[in-house]
Amino acid sequence: MTLEPTTPDTAARDTAALDSEDGQLAYELDRAHVFHSWSAQAALKPMVIAGGLASTVWDFDGNEYLDFSSQLVNVNIGHQHPAVVAAIHAQVDVLATIAPATANLARGQAASRILERAGDEFSKVFFTNGGADANENAIRLARLHTGRDKVLSMYRSYHGNTGAAVVATGDWRRVPNQYARGHVHFFGPFSYRSEFWSESPVEEGERALQHLRRVIQSEGATSIAAILIETIPGTAGVLVPPPGYLAGVRALADEFGIVLIFDEVMAGFGRTGDWFAFQSLADEGADVVVPDLITFAKGVNSGYVPVGGVIISPSIAAAFDDSVFPGGLTYSGHPLAMASIVGALDAMESEGIVANAKRVGADVIGPGLRALQAKHPSIIGEVRGVGVFWALDLVADAATREPVAPAVIAALKKSLLALGLLPFFADNRLHVVPPCVVTDDEVARALDLYDQAFSSL
Repeated sequence: MTLEPTTPDTAARDTAALDSEDGQLAYELDRAHVFHSWSAQAALKPMVIAGGLASTVWDFDGNEYLDFSSQLVNVNIGHQHPAVVAAIHAQVDVLATIAPATANLARGQAASRILERAGDEFSKVFFTNGGADANENAIRLARLHTGRDKVLSMYRSYHGNTGAAVVATGDWRRVPNQYARGHVHFFGPFSYRSEFWSESPVEEGERALQHLRRVIQSEGATSIAAILIETIPGTAGVLVPPPGYLAGVRALADEFGIVLIFDEVMAGFGRTGDWFAFQSLADEGADVVVPDLITFAKGVNSGYVPVGGVIISPSIAAAFDDSVFPGGLTYSGHPLAMASIVGALDAMESEGIVANAKRVGADVIGPGLRALQAKHPSIIGEVRGVGVFWALDLVADAATREPVAPAVIAALKKSLLALGLLPFFADNRLHVVPPCVVTDDEVARALDLYDQAFSSL
């Protein structure tokens, strides 16, 4: 199924009364009063966005940008989807907020929609305010369920910026924030930059599993509550695991009585061309590898209202039938967030948006990026991805695979913005992560802009 192109509604922009003075005011207020995340504040020059629709955003001067970042890889359904906006409006008219201890129709509907897509192996949903506190509560559930303390997670990972989630994170953001206890890291598979001297993806997976087994044994299996992994590590580079790896992790978790948590905050709800990444990664002829807990946020409602959650298997949920779960949030299951989930998931189903992500990734994005690599082999070291979830590993030397310098990334970003494309960069990588509603023509335009930017180097 091919989605029809959606172009920005000029009338909507006229109604918004775009005025460059408003843009300047927005910038001045931001710089005067807003404290930004992950940033040294003095040098910031934030982009000012006035509006957006589908895969396009624009500023107060009317400059349009093709959004191939999906903001923070979360606007899966695209900007200002009418079904999601209408669902939020309708809920506001009925009940804008209510405490989580109550039963609420929108909350029950959202939970049932999520469970339908996760599968029969899950029975309950605990709602949070975002992905980080989803991981916090998944860790809490695993520790309480097992009576153990340690959590194993990958060095190449990002799980959020709260107490345990940021320490479970593997990248540099963990280091200045290590205040939580009981966290141990290991290396997952990454054939292009292997830690295991492997010569094939299969060998990489086998050696990574042996490494994980040794970490479990060395840490003491009876002390480990959970293995927490991004099904496809996202910010770390869209690291699609090799065949058999997830099944091997599941087997290790079962062998040692460890809870397996799949972090699908970035990879879930259409991003990989299926509702969840673990469903996309079933090996040919093999069963889907099912975790004990799934964490989600981002794509479940494309960030229209802050929300996240934990999808819970029956055995773990039942452990709290007669024991109090010692956790909660004032805004857990907030009605506006719940309505936005129902609106988003229903629209993604009825409009074939998840199927579009799978098709456009396989037929257009993947082949297009591989052609781009063939044209620029000295800088594009590897293309990897699935659905609308791709990354280009950029190198200074194709033979040694030395990453490009930050100055090169800065030059590429500047060039792409000037050409009218909003990119997503992480370290030495260009992530190609448009909304799931992206059209073939928009991908073709983006590929041309990428080509121009690489050629300008």
